[in-house]
Amino acid sequence: MTDALQTAHDFFDRYAHALLARDEKAVAELYGVPSLILFPGQAIAVSETRQTAEFFASSWDQYDGVDTVDKRLTVLAEAPGSLWVDVTWSYRGAPRERFCYQLVEGPAGHRIAVLTPLEL
Repeated sequence: MTDALQTAHDFFDRYAHALLARDEKAVAELYGVPSLILFPGQAIAVSETRQTAEFFASSWDQYDGVDTVDKRLTVLAEAPGSLWVDVTWSYRGAPRERFCYQLVEGPAGHRIAVLTPLEL
């Protein structure tokens, strides 16, 4: 396994653990500030960790009953201090979500700088 792929696996293991624990503060700490969330027709500039925590706190209901998750990762590109990772999240027996994450390295480790949904 390459260093970039190992870094991505380690990061998304922590991310999945925080998601499954429904710990919006832990999830929010894995996002950089500033960061950018790009959805079709909507771009959300994140300027405070609180924004991310509030978003996740309001979204837990859609994952009721989900207590395990599988992830398939592909490192799309890497540059000094940055990784682009395609992650497919599977739960309830099937792939459900797919995102491209740009991770940037900082003093506290990697953080999500840009999140973009992809088609399954």
